This record gives sequence, C-alpha cells and structure tokens, in this order.
Amino acid sequence: MARPSYLPDNFTLSLVAVVALASLLPASGAAAHFFEALTTVAIGVLFFLHGAKLSREALVGGILHWRLHLLVFAGTFILYPVLGLVLRPVLGQLVTPALYAGVLFLCVLPSTVQSSIALVSMARGNVSAAICSASASTLVGVFLTPVLVGLVVLPGSHATASLDAIGRILLQLMLPFMAGHLLRPWIGGVVRRHGAKLRFVDQGSILLVVYTAFSAAVIEGLWQQVSLATLAGLLVVCAVLLALALTIMTWAARRFGFATPDEIAIVFCGSKKSLASGIPMAKILFASGTVGTIVLPLMLFHQMQLMVGALLARRYANRPQIAELAQPLQV
Repeated sequence: MARPSYLPDNFTLSLVAVVALASLLPASGAAAHFFEALTTVAIGVLFFLHGAKLSREALVGGILHWRLHLLVFAGTFILYPVLGLVLRPVLGQLVTPALYAGVLFLCVLPSTVQSSIALVSMARGNVSAAICSASASTLVGVFLTPVLVGLVVLPGSHATASLDAIGRILLQLMLPFMAGHLLRPWIGGVVRRHGAKLRFVDQGSILLVVYTAFSAAVIEGLWQQVSLATLAGLLVVCAVLLALALTIMTWAARRFGFATPDEIAIVFCGSKKSLASGIPMAKILFASGTVGTIVLPLMLFHQMQLMVGALLARRYANRPQIAELAQPLQV
C-alpha cells in the first residue's frame, strides 16, 4: 500500500523519533563522551561517501552556466543572510533569541545537493547545472559558512567561528570529502551499486548527530525554554523565509531572462538549505549545550522545504513541453 502524500517520509519520522528519544533518555556522562566520539567518526564517513559519490564531471560540466551559478550563490549566501537580519526585528518576536540564532545559522548554510537535484529532475529542469551549483555550494560553504557565522550569527550565539573552527571543519569534513573524491575511480562503482544501502549510512550519521546534540540540549533545559507557542512561531519564521526566498529567486531568474529549465535549477538550488552539512557544522561551530537549539530551526525548515519543493516541482513538471522552446538558452 502506497504511503499517503501528506505523510512525512521515513527519515523525517526517524528525526522526530530520535528527538523524542533524546528528550526521554538523553546521553550523559561516559555515554555522552562515547556518542561524541562515535559522532565524529560518523561525520567523517558521511563526508567521505559524499566525496566518493560526486562526479568530477558534475563539478565542471555546468561551468558555462556561470550566470546561473552566480545567481544561485547570491541567493544562498547573500539573500538569505540579508533576509534573516532585516526581518529579525519582526520575526525575532515570535521565537527566543537562542532559536533566532539558529534561524540565522540556517540562513548562512550552503544549498543541499541530493534533494535539490531530485526536485530539479522531477520538475524537468537543468539537472547538470543543478548538480554543478549544488555541489559547488557545499564545497564553498565549508569555507564561507564559518566566516558568515562570525559576521551574522555570532552576536547572538556562542559560536566559535574562528580560524581554529575553520581548521576543524577542514579536518573533519573537507579532508574525508577529498579522500573519498580522490578514491572515486576505485570505489565509485561500489558506491553507485550500493547507493540504497549506503543511504542508511548517510541518514544514520545525521540521526546520531541529532541524538547527541539534543541530548546535550535537553540536559541544558531545552524543553523548559521552548514552548508549543514558540514552536508555532518558529514554523511561521521558517515559512516566511522560504516563501520570500522562493519568490525572489523566481523573480530574479525571470528578470535576467533565464529559460524555464534554468529557472527551475535556480529556484531549487538557490532556496534550499542543507541539513546534511548544517548539523555537522553546528556541532563544530557551537558549544555542545547550544547545538540542539541551533539546529531545531534547520530541522523544521528541512521538512518544510521538501514538502513545498515537491508541490512546486509537480507544478513545473505539468507545464507544456512547447512552453520552453520559445525561450532563449542561457549560458
């Protein structure tokens, strides 16, 4: 029997289950140290697999679409931080200062890769450009996100966005990523053949980080600080940010005359934020007791962007085939 379209996917349900487990049975003491060490290893494996899966051709294949990539980068690393800061006097009233620090952290993250590409493909968009933009966004985000955290998030958080933090990100994330990518000629085929099984490694790594982060946050009193009304306010904040980003990216793509397939890549890659990159980065950049609060907005935003993205992709996919033939190809 097919799952009803209104139900969340298995990964989202697993995230909810892990947060509930951490709330009821948070890891502490020796168990917390064990999970911290295990999480560090799991994150390394996660980024190693990302590197092994990324085709070198994907990185260079869409290079001619430099205008498209610039617009995606502007949406990811300029538009979102500006929206987060400009709207703080209004949206900040709906949540606690600690949660809004998490909203600002969400705003400085790179674009997601897998779901952006999947949605662009579903919408009949420019998949090669989406692969190039989303992959490049992840790589650039390793260097740029810590800098933006120091500029945008730091005044309201306990982030340690310094050269030391960037060095730890390079060591824990970039080094495994590059190792996986360099070994791709030998292990790429195995990774592709066993992609469905390895997806559980990807998702399991994220779930482990979420459990560790929320355990520390619960011990620090997370649920005494976050009420149901605050959660409802956080949903509104995420919805406003996503709606504005989608609207502005769509307007910009049309304003600069991009063809519909390119517009689709711009809208999806320029409006999405990466849970897979964000949670490991938060673990490195923020004090352990604050990570749960920091990533809570990202977790809600992640599910919202998937649901809205699926609806938007179906709408794009239903357009007449002839509609895009009258538009010029942009490179």
